[in-house]
Amino acid sequence: MPAIAALSGAVAVVARAVDPDDKVNLADLAAVAIAAAVAIAAVVVWARRRDLTANEPAFPDVQKAADVLADRVRLQWEAEARHRSLSDPEPIPVRWQLTADEAVMSPPRLISGAAGYAFTGRSDDIAALAAAFRALSRRRLVITGGSGMGKTTLAVQLLLRLLATRAADQAAATDGEVVPVPVLLPISGWDLRRHPGLQGWLAERLAQEYPALNSTPQLGPQAAAALIAGGHVLPVLDGLDEIGDQARADVITALNASLGNADQLILTSRTTEFTTAVKSAGRPLTGAAVITPAQLSPQAAADYLRACLPTAPSESWRKVLSALETRTVAGLSELAATPLGLWLIRTIFAASGADPAPLAGPLGGEAAALRAHLLDRLIPTLIKARPPSTVPGDHFRPRHRLHPDATRRYLTYLARAFPPDETRDIAWWRIAATLPHTQRTITLVTGLIAGLVIGLVAGLPTGLAAGLIVAVIVGLVTDLRSRSWANELPGHADLRFRGEGRSLLRAIRRRMAGILGTGLVIGFLAGVLTVVFLASAPTIAPEATLAIGLAVTLVLGLTFVLVFGIMLGLVEWAEHPARMSSSTPSSSWRSDQALTLLRMLTIGLPVGLTAGLVAGVLLTGLVTGLTVGVVTGLLFGLLVGEHRAWLACTVASGRIALTRQLPWQIMPFLDDAHRLGLLRAVGPVYQFRHAVLHDHLATAPLP
Repeated sequence: MPAIAALSGAVAVVARAVDPDDKVNLADLAAVAIAAAVAIAAVVVWARRRDLTANEPAFPDVQKAADVLADRVRLQWEAEARHRSLSDPEPIPVRWQLTADEAVMSPPRLISGAAGYAFTGRSDDIAALAAAFRALSRRRLVITGGSGMGKTTLAVQLLLRLLATRAADQAAATDGEVVPVPVLLPISGWDLRRHPGLQGWLAERLAQEYPALNSTPQLGPQAAAALIAGGHVLPVLDGLDEIGDQARADVITALNASLGNADQLILTSRTTEFTTAVKSAGRPLTGAAVITPAQLSPQAAADYLRACLPTAPSESWRKVLSALETRTVAGLSELAATPLGLWLIRTIFAASGADPAPLAGPLGGEAAALRAHLLDRLIPTLIKARPPSTVPGDHFRPRHRLHPDATRRYLTYLARAFPPDETRDIAWWRIAATLPHTQRTITLVTGLIAGLVIGLVAGLPTGLAAGLIVAVIVGLVTDLRSRSWANELPGHADLRFRGEGRSLLRAIRRRMAGILGTGLVIGFLAGVLTVVFLASAPTIAPEATLAIGLAVTLVLGLTFVLVFGIMLGLVEWAEHPARMSSSTPSSSWRSDQALTLLRMLTIGLPVGLTAGLVAGVLLTGLVTGLTVGVVTGLLFGLLVGEHRAWLACTVASGRIALTRQLPWQIMPFLDDAHRLGLLRAVGPVYQFRHAVLHDHLATAPLP
């Protein structure tokens, strides 16, 4: 209300001032000054006062945060389990048992108090394996095994089982006992130089991948850290073997230093790499049971394939099953002894309806050659077996028609751009960093677009020179600001209000308080310029000139604070999403894209329109001024703030697409590859469905 009164008073003074017969007296000036002071004071108080009723709590509701996390993790991995067909038609019956290598485990008394304890079980009876895990004294487990033996699959099965029984476990828990939420994370994302301890890294990753934890006043911004500190998270760390040799030993050392007596853990690694890491570290992972899988028996492999076939299989299938059971085809028997081999046989032949007769022929004689052959057939088989579908509930079919050769070419590029000996994570925001001179490409593209627009509007021959000048200026400015874009992490954004009005108001208040001084300075300078400009007008009295200058100062200053406070507050609020589910590759892409466009439209466009309107009226003409202003404003909105990973990836993937090594639309392609079963999603990153497929494509010749 004070601001409205001040604006009304200023309008009245200006209306009287433009009439030279109606003099402005000191009372008018005093009224405007008082109203201005009241309005400014009101804005300051409103912007800076604390919202005591809706402020984030200093101590988050940890149990509520744990329940939210459990719900998000469950939804995330139930969907991924469906994509991986872990229970269709039934889990592969891999038998697990304690390793015979006592050098990689602690003394038995630290693992389990039971005499003669033996950790045994099968993947198709996950309830028994989960019970064996709970029976461990410290509930620490290392899942080892060879390539394609189902280590990650078992980790996902245990995670889902522990989540399914969490409510019952909480009801049975004694006073003070915590039932933690299992959370699966790729261990390759742990930078020991930045986070020497496990807890700091976990808190950062939880906040990044599960933004719902800190998006509501009931939980608070420190919810992830509070969960870690209270022992409410069971880290399931996947892929110790996927990092460097020295890093593996350092991780073992860091885990032993980070874990307290009550801290639980599940870790996966290939057997050889884990054994080497323990020897290099000088000690095992304290209190952890180390289990290893047994090769599938020929009968178990044959029984699993029968479950994937009709009750009366074809003659070709009967020959293949008989060859498996009698071990008459060596390569086939060796390949089918692993879960990966069974999955390949099922996918290439059983699920597609192809004739399996070659499996029992010369092709099945050597396991490595047979596996390479099946990996080569995997992409065209899945594309043929799963035609495109636009039905929302059809999660196993792509949205677009893919070409087998192009798909293999794209995946081969990604396998080499993210080499297996460095990382298994295909993070879309790192694609720009895999390409040299990405910054120069961004500079060139933005400069050319800006110069082309200005040149077309200005027309020949003036437009050619103007466009060239603008292109150079825009390129230089962008070059200075874009040096870190290829390494930026994606931002989170959720523009749906859903009861988040209070958090939006708090963001607007903070921003208005921050730019209040800037607004007053801009208003004062505009008022001074107005007084100087009107002083030469013979028809306006000196008193009126002063009144108009004061009115301009008030109106422009308060308008600047109000408009830009709302805009900046909206952007700040959007970067802290409300009640999001777990972060996925597609959602992180859309969020970063939304933030970039939001800054350009809410900050850059108004700035450009204002500057263009002023320049057009005073200097260049309305059309030219507005065009130049809009282009400049959009660039300004692009350059301010953070989170431009989407833009850097779009420019880089477009440049790569010119060589036909990636598609023009990278994210729809990755989503379709995930739907086909070629990729798997782990939080906001993709990985190849099996590490063996990643290795195969990374070393294969370019198609």
